[in-house]
Amino acid sequence: MKKTYITTALICLAALSSCDLDLFPETGYSEGNVKVDENTDESQYSTREDMKGLRDAIYASWTKDIQEKGYLDWLVYAECRADNAYGGNPGTGELMAIEANKQDAENKNVVRDWDWYLSQVSNCNNIICNIDRIKEADASMTDREYGEWKSEAYCWRAWLLFQMSQIWGDIPLVNTIPPAITAENIEEVYDAYFPSRTARADIYARIIKELEFACLNAPDVSHSDKFLFTKAFAHGMLARIYAEETARDWAKVAENCEAVESMGFSLVDDYAKMWAYDETDAVRNTSESIFEVTWTRSSGNWVWMMFHRNAYNPSDSYSWIKWITPSRDLIAAYDAEGDVVRKNACIIIDEASWSNYWPGSEYAFMHKCPTNASSTILMRLGEIYLLHAEALAMADDYDGATEYVNRIRQRAGLKGISRPKSRDEMIEAILHERRLELAFEGFRFFDLLRHGIDKAKAVHDAMPGKDRYWQSRFPLSEETVLMPIPQTALDKNPSLVQNAGY
Repeated sequence: MKKTYITTALICLAALSSCDLDLFPETGYSEGNVKVDENTDESQYSTREDMKGLRDAIYASWTKDIQEKGYLDWLVYAECRADNAYGGNPGTGELMAIEANKQDAENKNVVRDWDWYLSQVSNCNNIICNIDRIKEADASMTDREYGEWKSEAYCWRAWLLFQMSQIWGDIPLVNTIPPAITAENIEEVYDAYFPSRTARADIYARIIKELEFACLNAPDVSHSDKFLFTKAFAHGMLARIYAEETARDWAKVAENCEAVESMGFSLVDDYAKMWAYDETDAVRNTSESIFEVTWTRSSGNWVWMMFHRNAYNPSDSYSWIKWITPSRDLIAAYDAEGDVVRKNACIIIDEASWSNYWPGSEYAFMHKCPTNASSTILMRLGEIYLLHAEALAMADDYDGATEYVNRIRQRAGLKGISRPKSRDEMIEAILHERRLELAFEGFRFFDLLRHGIDKAKAVHDAMPGKDRYWQSRFPLSEETVLMPIPQTALDKNPSLVQNAGY
């Protein structure tokens, strides 16, 4: 068996240079990692301009490619596995299987996401594992460029690895870039080319170390350009990671939220402004946005067509059922609060030629991507405020937590909550507020899970009984809370072990 994989590995070449930082290669073999010419012992990246090109590519190509895998599919994991959205299109078997908790190792969405995340990590590694050497060799690279470019790669990789860990738990990791495979060294480098999975705690430890570097060296916040991995983004990612059970430190969550809050962001006065548009363009770079992927009308996104219409061309691609359809349960939650502002920003009612979940005359659609020029907001101050509230609640500072929740409610035109009397009450109030505030931004399922599988299970399992428009679901379990490792990855890499339950 091992000889078969050795033969496969000999077909492929990877980097010859070493790296003292952790590398998370593509599973199977290291195709796509730091590349080399087959006839040289040198990396193809050797100058400042090489590094600048790789850095620019993060924004020009890699990040924008999140539309399908890192955004659309992520919303399925986060919104449709909880109570915010029906999957949408019953004809899309892979999507509906995930909503029903019936996914398997051949699910095409799971396969494409695994491959995409690891390929993006490999792209980041091209910077991270070459830039030290090039800084020493090319005096034209400034200290500032070195720190910023390395930090931007760290930030993007942290986002990728964090989401991977939420989907699959433990993921592959090796500590060096393996040398090119030869007949003489194959046994020695085998484990580097076919890595086993590493514990999530070790992955988080690496991410934290790298984000701490980015907090000091990433670009400063640019309030006119939020499509930039900045010190604020690094602190925001640290706050998210420290809130997870594996790396939990609520004091660190609060500390990093405070750091973000000190960098000049402010809540927009009207919640809907973040996704607003006029006849010429969509709004971007609001005072609240920390990081967003931006487009213009001429270089627009295509993902709008998966949710509703493009307001600039309403008849385009409007003949088939859309994804991430708002649930009755979410709409009822808005209505119970009298939360007209956020409901109308998140959900739009329109006519449709189908009636799978709502009457065709009054069909509900997700409305946080209303045009092809609308930004995909991946981090904003409203989320940070509510994460800060959560950290304070876990430290039993209910006054402080209540104050942050009420800042968010006031912006939505709602009456503030009274100070809860217990931690459980406070956390429930925060999770409720996060649901209303962050709907369709990719948080709901993982917010619940952060406070224990029982909380996520109670919501997940209850939906079919509450609403006949939910398909039947296999009960959520300790095993199926994670996605399966794709069968294609297992076939390529004999060192991988499938998640329990699959």
